[in-house]
Amino acid sequence: MTLLDAPAFNARKAHRNHVLSITALVVVIVAAIGGYLWFLQTPWQLWHWPADHKINNFLARVESGDLQRAFGLWNHDPNWQQHPQQYQPYNFDEFQKDWGPNNQDYGPIRSHKIIIAHHVGNGVIIGVLINGQSKALFLRVDDKTGTIGFSPSELYYGPS
Repeated sequence: MTLLDAPAFNARKAHRNHVLSITALVVVIVAAIGGYLWFLQTPWQLWHWPADHKINNFLARVESGDLQRAFGLWNHDPNWQQHPQQYQPYNFDEFQKDWGPNNQDYGPIRSHKIIIAHHVGNGVIIGVLINGQSKALFLRVDDKTGTIGFSPSELYYGPS
């Protein structure tokens, strides 16, 4: 076969390729619009993912009862036991009072749900519902240090 011996034009195959390309273009456009609309409804899931992930890991440790690792996540220091004197204002005993199974606010923490997150200053404030309660607990993840703390401010998340 030489360069000038082209195969005969197949109208049926050309039509099929045309229909497939238009279908693929429509599917891509619909998926892009759907993804954009989903993103508008839950932007915090993507914009604040690192802080979100950190809070989820922290609360999963608290729920499982692993308070020593949870305290390490709280302080962004997995080796905190080697230098506990650094954490005197809020030491492990105080942490256990707030997050342990005998805490006065929630009792044993069994579940959590992040309902809102917003970047404020140099950190992300995250609203969490603990044990299905209607009032959110607001935690803050510092951008620079990676530590978790109680937020001094709250975010509006709708009528409660």
